[in-house]
Amino acid sequence: MFKTIIDLYTKTFVVWVILFGILAYFVPEPFLAVKGGMTWFFALTMFGIGVALEPADFQRIAKQPWLVLVGSIAQFTIMPFGAFAIAYLFQLPQELAIGLILTGSAPGAMASNVMSYIAKADAAYSVSLTTVSTLACPILTPGLTYLLAGADMDVDFFKMMNDIMIMVIYPLLAGFVIRYLFKSYIEKMIFIFPAISSTFIIFIGTIVVASNHNYLPQITGIILVIVLLLNVYGMAAGYGVGHLFKMELKRKRALAIEIGMQNAGLGTVLALQHFGERAAAPAALFVFVCIITASILAEWWSGRGSIIYTESN
Repeated sequence: MFKTIIDLYTKTFVVWVILFGILAYFVPEPFLAVKGGMTWFFALTMFGIGVALEPADFQRIAKQPWLVLVGSIAQFTIMPFGAFAIAYLFQLPQELAIGLILTGSAPGAMASNVMSYIAKADAAYSVSLTTVSTLACPILTPGLTYLLAGADMDVDFFKMMNDIMIMVIYPLLAGFVIRYLFKSYIEKMIFIFPAISSTFIIFIGTIVVASNHNYLPQITGIILVIVLLLNVYGMAAGYGVGHLFKMELKRKRALAIEIGMQNAGLGTVLALQHFGERAAAPAALFVFVCIITASILAEWWSGRGSIIYTESN
């Protein structure tokens, strides 16, 4: 009975993302009160993934480093140049164009690791791609934004590197240790961890909405369309790259989610610091849009997990 309830909660978590997102928009104060815990939400989520994954998952990737190289190149070409093309196609005003290009030039979102895990994709591959893109973004994010939008900015490399260690690497290692020490117990309750990850994704989504509720009213229908277009294009192109390089199904799914989900939270902060509130609108909206679309995709794919090994690549 308990397992049934947990499974139902996990499968319908996109509904909770939307409902709590709406609540956070109209009543942001309670969610802003826990905003300081964002780092811990990410860390605890990654700890749960670390418990569920095994070192062998990463060992398979280490034997094929070209997988990470292909994914990383795809990350920093598909999205920034796609954002540039969309901005040009829709003839966006300069501030909105810069905001969209900055969003496309951001690294992969850490939430993509959770979505890959829930979708029964290759979560270890997703973690590897997020780590590489985040460590590279202090150079590539401002560089691509300058190249494509003529904008310049400073990014603190060491602070960003420290953040990725705290939110991703250390919790993963701690999860590995716990699984190693208590493997027999962990395997009996492994079904709980997707629900835990889903809960923290809901928290993250609500905090994003609450933090940006002042900017969200500035969003027009055209901004919603271009943000959704960039998101869907990124996921489709990511899956296509995986198919082109004949990756196995789980990695194609992970790459689709990884490329489609940008760290637009970082993009929002950078846009506010350097270009103003209007430029931050596309990035702020992208955070919530990509969580919803990835949640829907993860729910659909997780339901097909039982045939994942028999489905054709």
